Amino acid sequence: MNNTHFESSIGSYQLKRLPELANQPLRAWDAADEYLLQHLLDEQLLDGKKRILLINDDFGTLATCLHEHTLLHWSDSLLSQLATQQNLANNTLKPDINYIPSTEAPEGKIDLVLIKTPKTLALLEEQLIIMKPLLSKQTIIIGAGMVKYIHTSTLDLFEKVIGTTKTSLAQKKARLIFAEQDQSHTVKSKYPITFSAPEYDLTLSNHANVFAKQHLDIGARFMLEQFSKLPSGKRIVDLGCGNGVLGIVAQRAFPDSEITFLDESYMAIASAEANFHTHHPDKSANFLVSDVFSACNEKVDLILCNPPFHQQHAMGDHLAWLMFKQSYQHLPQGGELWVVANRHLAYHVKLKQLFGNCRTIGSNKKFVVLACKKPAKF
Repeated sequence: MNNTHFESSIGSYQLKRLPELANQPLRAWDAADEYLLQHLLDEQLLDGKKRILLINDDFGTLATCLHEHTLLHWSDSLLSQLATQQNLANNTLKPDINYIPSTEAPEGKIDLVLIKTPKTLALLEEQLIIMKPLLSKQTIIIGAGMVKYIHTSTLDLFEKVIGTTKTSLAQKKARLIFAEQDQSHTVKSKYPITFSAPEYDLTLSNHANVFAKQHLDIGARFMLEQFSKLPSGKRIVDLGCGNGVLGIVAQRAFPDSEITFLDESYMAIASAEANFHTHHPDKSANFLVSDVFSACNEKVDLILCNPPFHQQHAMGDHLAWLMFKQSYQHLPQGGELWVVANRHLAYHVKLKQLFGNCRTIGSNKKFVVLACKKPAKF
């Protein structure tokens, strides 16, 4: 099966996911993309040049197929933007496209909104709330997703925020969502959400797409319990930082260290920056929206990592493995990578292969904290 050749009702394109993997089993598109594109043609919604807001177009499938229109690509993911740019370039397309991070609102007249339903309902709610004031009576709003990811709660959000909501029949296990806007009511955003972790003297604020929005992530909590054993480092990176809690507490432990927060989520970096300045108002740090280490070229002494085990709806350890490999490259001899993860993921096997060593700092029934030191060259 060719996992890169996309034959759509609009045209044929070569599309790839990011990060690129050898023998990639997954495609850059799904049946919901196919269903949505066919619907647009069947209903003649693409007649004339449109200004289209694309939301959560993860790898740029919709942007590639709709390249003849004016496009606003709105996403929380830097990786999504990079994949879109790469797929457009690979198909020698140069559309009129504006990439907008989730922490900013689109502007201007919008003819058509196409939204792929995200994994996180909170993100969907925030996106719907932010985009609603931009809609005119003529704006058409269509959601798309696989049936197994469209729940009653998904439709309730469209109904609550936008207005009357209906769905299509299922086709190839995909479904479309049609929302008619009701301007008579508005819903206010509840994000960012703030909560306290008094046992660590922390008050944290999370944007909508940050994991564990209303409590301290239990994996991060277990990592913090091991911080009394943490080695010092002049330059420390919180990799895949989320709300930044690991880097924030590391700054307390090592006041003279330079902390860098890296994440591919715009909302994560925004959360980390706000939280850092809450707890260290007189200090500075680096906050970089980054595809792993793409925005950080220097060597660092210590890397703290609570890696994800999913990319949107797809599960797997490929993102964690990429983070581990790039961590190895950015550590000097004697530098350390500390990882917290679910025990069943057995990361210690790959980490030992990569570093030649891996020791267990702490473990409980669910989590393990692992540490690897980059060995000296012989």
